[in-house]
Amino acid sequence: MKKRWDSQYRYAVFFDPQTGKGARSNVYTDQMIDTGKDPYRSSFPELLDIGIMGSCDHGNSGLCLSSGVECYQKGGEIQEAHMSYETFTKIIDQAQHKTFQVALGGRGDPDQHPDIIKFLAYAHHHGITPNFTTSGYGLSPSLLPAIKQYCGAVAVSWYRNTYTLSAIKMLTEFGIKTNIHYVLSNSSIDEAIDLIEKDTWPGGINRVIFLLHKPVGFGSLSQVLDIKDPKVIHFFSLFDQAKIANKAGFDSCCVPAILNLTQEIDPTCIEACEAGRFSAYITPDNKLVPCSFEKDESYAVSLDQISIEEAWESEPFERFRSKQNHRCVGCGDQESCLGGCPIVSKITLCDRVTKTLQESTV
Repeated sequence: MKKRWDSQYRYAVFFDPQTGKGARSNVYTDQMIDTGKDPYRSSFPELLDIGIMGSCDHGNSGLCLSSGVECYQKGGEIQEAHMSYETFTKIIDQAQHKTFQVALGGRGDPDQHPDIIKFLAYAHHHGITPNFTTSGYGLSPSLLPAIKQYCGAVAVSWYRNTYTLSAIKMLTEFGIKTNIHYVLSNSSIDEAIDLIEKDTWPGGINRVIFLLHKPVGFGSLSQVLDIKDPKVIHFFSLFDQAKIANKAGFDSCCVPAILNLTQEIDPTCIEACEAGRFSAYITPDNKLVPCSFEKDESYAVSLDQISIEEAWESEPFERFRSKQNHRCVGCGDQESCLGGCPIVSKITLCDRVTKTLQESTV
């Protein structure tokens, strides 16, 4: 178990690299009195999402679209250089003793980066747990020993293909903790309900993590879920069953739906959007942004001349955080939800009269 005391915001944070579980204490006063309040933010990102991939051949081949996944990074259309090993090591050097995990991603499968083993090893040897998500297409068995040695977990995107199942089988049989990342959209929710009710997920997986579809990049608005849709209501109600909930996870974009459409999930078990508060994204060209879904360049801060800590405390990040402060202030669940997604309000699954969101453009 790793722990860190954030002296600036006066809370303790704990992380178990073996299980991936973490927790934060309440905030304390200068007299070390527990205020009973959750910390709003950290002095440095506890999680860094690092876009090591600058381009993706899958986009050119139509691999993602044919599987029903609309790439929010515009893979195939945008062709940039992959992140260099030198840039990556500088990031890890700054994050050591401050960041618990890094999620490797970007515009393509991280396992296709020529320096992927060096990346995983460098993070691991500097006390930071690396994880990554892959489509499974092209995943080489030769990488499995390094993945098992260095990674906390690997997620395989649910691409509805033989290579999806092959990658899951390959990883789980090698003893690697493996999750499925499932994007929830209007075209995928029927399948999700069927897979849950019949429990026909591949064997050996750790959890299924449900990610809310966002109309960003190639993502279309027509695929955004509607909280009044009976299918959506039924889907989330399934997680009131403990045996189902214990095998599932959600991205923070799903928090409003969990609060509105479930009865048995304890609100203390969920976390509102952490973008710009406890996590951030670093682009392949070395810019810090609050979230990988944020495409407004006014929130991007180049790390070529300043540190991650300076960028974290910069005016663009403060401006991003302020977007959450005045949303849904009349709602009793505001502290648990923070008004949903600060980037694309349209995906916030809530129809309460207290819902007051500021529309964003992407």
